[in-house]
Amino acid sequence: MAAKVVRAFLNCAIRVIRGHGGQIRSFDGDRVMAIYIGERARTRAAISALKIKWAVDNCARPVLEDRFPQLAEGRFTLSHGTGIASGSAFLARAGVRDNNDLISIGRAPNVAAKLSDIKRPPFRTFVTEDVYGRMADDGKFSDGKEMWSEELRDVGGEQIKVYRSSWGWVVN
Repeated sequence: MAAKVVRAFLNCAIRVIRGHGGQIRSFDGDRVMAIYIGERARTRAAISALKIKWAVDNCARPVLEDRFPQLAEGRFTLSHGTGIASGSAFLARAGVRDNNDLISIGRAPNVAAKLSDIKRPPFRTFVTEDVYGRMADDGKFSDGKEMWSEELRDVGGEQIKVYRSSWGWVVN
């Protein structure tokens, strides 16, 4: 059952990421790392995160709870966190022959991973101040309402301003 839950989450995430021009770079258990390059990269990443939140809540979770009644009984709730940071990263294949993987080194992937680990319901999406500041308005507002609120967080021993959201964006 655990493998099916992880697969359902990753399926939702991958479809949304690719649908917004994101490129999958690696997997780490139930975590997927994607990069967005080019025009509106930060906005596309943020909208993807909000769509993943909606897809998990409204697609994956109900299907899984129907298929696996113990999920509906409250012993486990499919939940996730998404962290977005921008900057440069060094990507390399590391390991030994026939046992290697793609790794990311740098502040951006490190901060994004730490932000994705935050478990503060109802907030599941976190972006750095730099990402938020460079997002277009359609990634910040819905019908004139701000989708993000700011807070200071300790991230890897560094105090940074982040923006968090509990919003979901309907997947078409």
